[in-house]
Amino acid sequence: MFLQLFGRGKSDDQTSAGESDDQEEQDRGRYYRRLAIIFVAATIPVLVGLLVVIFFLNQPATYGEQIRLDEFFTLIEEGAVQEATILDYDTRVIGESVRGRFWVEFGNTETAFQQVLSQIQGAGVPTTIRDQWFKSMTAVGLTVVPLLLMVLVLVLIGLLMWGRVRGEGDTFGKSGAKQLGEGESKITFADVAGQEEATEELAEIRDYLSAPERFLAMGAAVPKGILLVGSPGCGKTLLARAVAGEAGVPFYSMSGSGFVEMFVGVGSARIRDLFRTAKANAPCIVFIDELDAVGRGRAGGGAVGGQDERETTLNQLLVELDGFELASGVVVLAATNRPDVLDPALLRPGRFDRRVMIDRPDIKGRSGILNIHARGKPLGPDTDLEQIAKRTAGFAGADLANIVNEAALLSARRGLTEIHQAELVEAIERVLHGPERRSRVLSPRDRRLIAYHEAGHALVAATLGANEEGQRVSIVARGGGLGQTGGFDTGDQALQTASDMRAQLVMAMAGTAAETLALGETSSTVEDDLRRANALAREMVGRYGMSAEVGWLHLLSSTDGYLGGDAEFEQMSAHTMTLLDAEVRNLTAAAEREANARLDAHRAHLDEMVAALQEHET
Repeated sequence: MFLQLFGRGKSDDQTSAGESDDQEEQDRGRYYRRLAIIFVAATIPVLVGLLVVIFFLNQPATYGEQIRLDEFFTLIEEGAVQEATILDYDTRVIGESVRGRFWVEFGNTETAFQQVLSQIQGAGVPTTIRDQWFKSMTAVGLTVVPLLLMVLVLVLIGLLMWGRVRGEGDTFGKSGAKQLGEGESKITFADVAGQEEATEELAEIRDYLSAPERFLAMGAAVPKGILLVGSPGCGKTLLARAVAGEAGVPFYSMSGSGFVEMFVGVGSARIRDLFRTAKANAPCIVFIDELDAVGRGRAGGGAVGGQDERETTLNQLLVELDGFELASGVVVLAATNRPDVLDPALLRPGRFDRRVMIDRPDIKGRSGILNIHARGKPLGPDTDLEQIAKRTAGFAGADLANIVNEAALLSARRGLTEIHQAELVEAIERVLHGPERRSRVLSPRDRRLIAYHEAGHALVAATLGANEEGQRVSIVARGGGLGQTGGFDTGDQALQTASDMRAQLVMAMAGTAAETLALGETSSTVEDDLRRANALAREMVGRYGMSAEVGWLHLLSSTDGYLGGDAEFEQMSAHTMTLLDAEVRNLTAAAEREANARLDAHRAHLDEMVAALQEHET
């Protein structure tokens, strides 16, 4: 309307006529392309058949019994050859002798031909020379027809690919997005727990699309895009499915990797097709899972010698999210666990206006998630999901769902009719460490060594006040470990002080200290403890400045590979790196000395626990 008022737009009739002409031209082009495909596809089998016929016609003649050239000359000298025919192209002689029909092959040289001809004519044998001009032509056909066949195959592939890239009647240029209508998704907000803030944000989008008058009256505009960010298993896709179940509008979902293709232009064609379909059915919601597959930041250099398919796909996505077109009633939801790698242009307001963090649930959220996944499952009277929620600090929603499912499988395997607390506790161990490997038989020496190691962890954790409600200690092999001790989690504690981290360091070194105190030496079981202790000490010194020697320096980048990049060193001098290594060594040694002192003070309890572990194993 705005363009029409200023004389820069087409009238409705002109637009309709123009669109009709364009459609007619597209239909005509599609018609001729399909005729060409039919013609080429029909010609290829004809050429293949012709090639087979030429191949068989070009085979050398076989006429009776094959004899050697010297045998043939002997027959001529004996006067046993009655007639002979020289085949010039096949370089063979066929004929009749007193022994019957025969054929003999001579070399493909002029000397060999003259030698055979002089022998036959010298003996007065009736001779015919056949030049085989037809086979000379078939030899040309054996070269030309395969080349023509290859050209037609390439033409056919080109015609098919051109139509696919243009999206004409094929799925190659189509987005392939899955559409969910109202009521098709069985997941609603009632099936989501532990993410109240995120649910509230998404419920607002649902309310706007279903009843926009209330928001328009306030002059508010719905956000164009909402980015769900969180670690794997925290419920990003589940929330999107809940929106699909709650929304009274069409819901289109697609993975980010579905736009990625090796052919330049296909990804952007799929983006266009997805948003064209969404705009035709607006208001609606588009969900792109794993956005980082298509939205990674653009490199400065670009592709060498051509276009970068991923970059053209991202550019098309940026245009569709906020281009020259006015608001289209399409809300884009996207999920990723790598927001740090996304292109900055994708994250600016107007494209993704909101970033909703999907955190790991707290104890209340874990309890709600466990109750949701326990629906319809027969729980025993001793089952306490609140206790399970306390023991699963740091677990994501997917982990909790796996625990309930593992407990149900264990109960069925043991022939039980209900899920009891013991199965839920066992499920936690299976999720954390893997199933028990009771087939792994340990020697008494190894059992005693592992018992001291695990008892040391448990006893020091108890003296430090960790897990006042008790913990599980076992010397039964699980997964890749030979023993396990609970009590190293920090619960739902959001922040840790230097004292908290030193206590964790002491607990980590307790197994090594117990082996040294009781056995006088350490074993290979200390590897995992040293790895955890060194990593914790390095973070204390290099990230949090908990060292007087090194001081307030930030020497390490983020450690969260999903939410902030990989753990790497910042630029530092060799002297600073030497100081960092020395402080890590000092913190680890101090923690081992404190653990050793605590175990020495409770040596009787340590020996008593080792004896109990060797007898009961858990």
